[in-house]
Amino acid sequence: MDRDTLAELHRLHASALMRALLRLTSGDRGRAEDMLQETFLRAWQHPQALTRGPEHGRPWLFTVARRIAIDHFRAQSARAKELGDETPEDRAAPDDPYEEVVTAHAVGDALAELPEHHRAVLVELHLNDRSTTDAAAALGIPPGTVKSRNFYAVRALRPVLERRGLAPG
Repeated sequence: MDRDTLAELHRLHASALMRALLRLTSGDRGRAEDMLQETFLRAWQHPQALTRGPEHGRPWLFTVARRIAIDHFRAQSARAKELGDETPEDRAAPDDPYEEVVTAHAVGDALAELPEHHRAVLVELHLNDRSTTDAAAALGIPPGTVKSRNFYAVRALRPVLERRGLAPG
């Protein structure tokens, strides 16, 4: 990958990646910058992943950044265990909590790309775990509209999740 292509990739995607990494690191700018730098280093090392051009690199970059963040969280957890500073709260659950946090942030970002009327229905039905009737009452729309919007919202969300590597493509 040449310097100009890497610079264009950075110009197009660095700010969005930085915002996502800041959320994942709870605002730790230093860690987020390290992860961002590592993400672009991997882009430079693997130009074959970006053959469609810099403008189409965002999904791949977000996937790489997410995996780097997971690796950092796991390494931090391993270091704490080596030092013997582990408390019962630090012990990992059988499921990987870091993966869940990173995925939750990524899904939240994907939901933000949907129109408000679709996002509101998905939040009420799936995140707030409400029935169609309860969601309709909360949103002030008929239950049939909730069902219809849910159908179209899921259909709109799928390609967004696929681009981010969160759903089978």
